[in-house]
Amino acid sequence: MKKTLMLGIVLNALVSGVAAAEIRIGVAAPMTGSSAAFGEQFRAGAEQAIDDINAKGGVNGERLRLLIGDDACDPKQAVSVANRLASEGAVFVAGHFCSGSSIPASRVYDEERVIQISPGSTNPVFTDQRPGKGIFRVCGRDDQQGQVGANYIIKQFPNAKVAVIHDKSAWGKGVTDTVLKTLQAGGKKPALVDSFSAGERDYTALVTKLKQAGIDVLYAGGYYTEVGLITRQMREQGLKAVVIGGDALFTDEYWAITGKSGDGTLMTFAPDPRRNKAAAPVVAAMQAKGRSAEGYALYTYAAIQAWAEAVRSAGSTDYEKVVDALNNGKFETVIGTVDFDKKGDVTLPGFVVYEWRDGKYDYAQAAQARSSN
Repeated sequence: MKKTLMLGIVLNALVSGVAAAEIRIGVAAPMTGSSAAFGEQFRAGAEQAIDDINAKGGVNGERLRLLIGDDACDPKQAVSVANRLASEGAVFVAGHFCSGSSIPASRVYDEERVIQISPGSTNPVFTDQRPGKGIFRVCGRDDQQGQVGANYIIKQFPNAKVAVIHDKSAWGKGVTDTVLKTLQAGGKKPALVDSFSAGERDYTALVTKLKQAGIDVLYAGGYYTEVGLITRQMREQGLKAVVIGGDALFTDEYWAITGKSGDGTLMTFAPDPRRNKAAAPVVAAMQAKGRSAEGYALYTYAAIQAWAEAVRSAGSTDYEKVVDALNNGKFETVIGTVDFDKKGDVTLPGFVVYEWRDGKYDYAQAAQARSSN
């Protein structure tokens, strides 16, 4: 009996030792649904970051374990994911993607004292009204993104008839609100402002309305699935209006929907981090493992990098200490030097304009130069 008792004590000690040598972190994104391509970007970046950090001994001698949450870009599901990750012991979450998911989930993370760094939620409300000091993002904001898109329209299409539409989501409406404000401030009144419903397959009625209004440029605040369908149906009905959107078009899945109809589509996104010297070995490692480094993959990687460095600086995963380290530190990452302002926003450069040509995207001027050769 004593031997059995002693064996149990030893086993418990061993199990406790293993548990203590593991830090659980989460990645939350739409792993399923119409925005699943972005969830795959998040997963790819997170898995590579975990692999690389653990290969170097982990963080403060402890290995990282990744927990994955699928919010399907649904606010209610996002709250459930946040609660589950917190209950499973995650001390940090890289997520979410959709602003409509990140905003309600952030309240859970704040209450549960889980640090959240979003790689892709750009709605200003996410940080302007953050519930606590442990909420951050490593991407830009829609009031930056919308200005870049609108100013590009004003400069490049001064005499065009412009339409502005959105999908009624927190992100879609948020970015188009800034576009409308910037266009009007620049003396350009849109000929048409409208909305559309996400999840539909037939946008013929909307396209007909755009044709009747004689639209030359369409700013679409929506995700790649719906904007891709709208673009394709525009071309099928003979409407040649230039389409411009935001970072939600920054995935190869957009071209998979549009095909050649997507040629000339413009979109705003941060400067491509794959071109950073510090990112080259990470991109190569991801490619060797069959992972794509496109879109938000490296932003997710950078979010985990910044958090890991803050934990090293703090000497523990204690919430208050790590939050203080994040608020006061600077962190070298694959997307550049990351530091956060008093709202939790990253201070990196914001957005540039890209263009789709022949199934690939590049900075707009480079894409235009390539297509003319």
